[in-house]
Amino acid sequence: MLPTFYEILWYFFLYSFMGWVLEVSYSSLKQKHFVNCGFLNGPFCPIYGISLSLASVLFYELQNQIFWLFLGCAILTTLLEFISGKILENIFHRKWWDYSQLPHNADGYICLRYSVMWGIGSVVILKFVQPFLDFLLGLIPSLPGHIILLVLIILLAVDMLGTCAGILQWQKESKTVSDINQNLTGLSNKIGHFLYQHLEKRLLRGKAPSGPASVLFTKKPKDASLPFAHGCGFYKLFWLFMIGAFLGDITETIFCLITSGKLMSRSSVIYGPFSIVWGLGIFLFTALLYRFREKEDRYLFVAGTFLGGLYEYICSVFTELVFGTIFWDYSKIPFNLGGRINLLYCFFWGIAAIVWFKYLYPVFSRWIEKIPVRAGKILTWICLVFMIFNVSISGLALARYSERNAGAPPSNSLEQFIDEHYPDERMERIYPNAKITG
Repeated sequence: MLPTFYEILWYFFLYSFMGWVLEVSYSSLKQKHFVNCGFLNGPFCPIYGISLSLASVLFYELQNQIFWLFLGCAILTTLLEFISGKILENIFHRKWWDYSQLPHNADGYICLRYSVMWGIGSVVILKFVQPFLDFLLGLIPSLPGHIILLVLIILLAVDMLGTCAGILQWQKESKTVSDINQNLTGLSNKIGHFLYQHLEKRLLRGKAPSGPASVLFTKKPKDASLPFAHGCGFYKLFWLFMIGAFLGDITETIFCLITSGKLMSRSSVIYGPFSIVWGLGIFLFTALLYRFREKEDRYLFVAGTFLGGLYEYICSVFTELVFGTIFWDYSKIPFNLGGRINLLYCFFWGIAAIVWFKYLYPVFSRWIEKIPVRAGKILTWICLVFMIFNVSISGLALARYSERNAGAPPSNSLEQFIDEHYPDERMERIYPNAKITG
């Protein structure tokens, strides 16, 4: 059964705390003294909360399909670990964990051993721990439960802001730390010391490879003389998103014309021939696999197949949950998973990864870098504002389209405006394959 938003928030905090306990136990026993792990001062490791709460939503249909649940969780958690590591390094110029000494690692942020452990652990938690948590949450009255969640959200927000400010100040050789963060650190230290004292004699000791708690420091040099959108930064990725969204829409339109003989819209948005799924796919593929673009084709194919399959599955679940609409259905294609993905199209993602990095990316990258710096930045922000508006109005129109099909009349002036300007006829022309699920 799909969890409610209230339950998802509880999952996030409970799994974040459980993850912190696991990290503290592992690192403290390894180093023979208490180590307060993680990025925050308080007793939370948000990566665990984000990963497991997302998995509980995205893979709720796979609860009885252990292999697919394991595979989905392993890929999702590995992807989130890689993204969080890169974000932290790019913001704070620090590397917070390193697996480079372990076999089958990628840039030191992820490795096969921990990916398998993530997958197995996630399956165990979702199958056996989460039902127990649901039972406990059912014992908490609604009002106290919401109040506790509100307090936890405020404390987490203060902790995150204080931690970020503290690190930035520390980088400037400032030693100022807020009183709230000092209290959070003291609380987590007390809990950690308690855990270490009670677990030290029960768990195995011995040397272990460098894990998530190890902190490495790396500085990234900056060069102000580089051309527009050099490397793989924000400007380059944004224009690759635009190019990918446009080419994806054109590719799907031609493919449908050839296979079905019908010329139909394949756009994800109301204004312009843009497929957001393809644009985001190119954006994420490039950001995640940029450093591995020189690898052999088989590595890119495997990475593209698994990442593309997970990405398409997540997009399918997300659009159905948010808009109550199914935009594609592969139920009639062999080797499909819930009609959301199928093996053949996953292979297409793998082939696309090879074609993209070996042939298309170098060409588009050179074209983008030829744009004058000033003009490129101005044009980027204009297009960004346009796409934000385009996606927002499309989302509102789709949500209203689903409500109209359910017989709900407009309740305010915005919904009246959407009904007048984006009626069913227009929506069905833009989204001919959309199916309303409620």
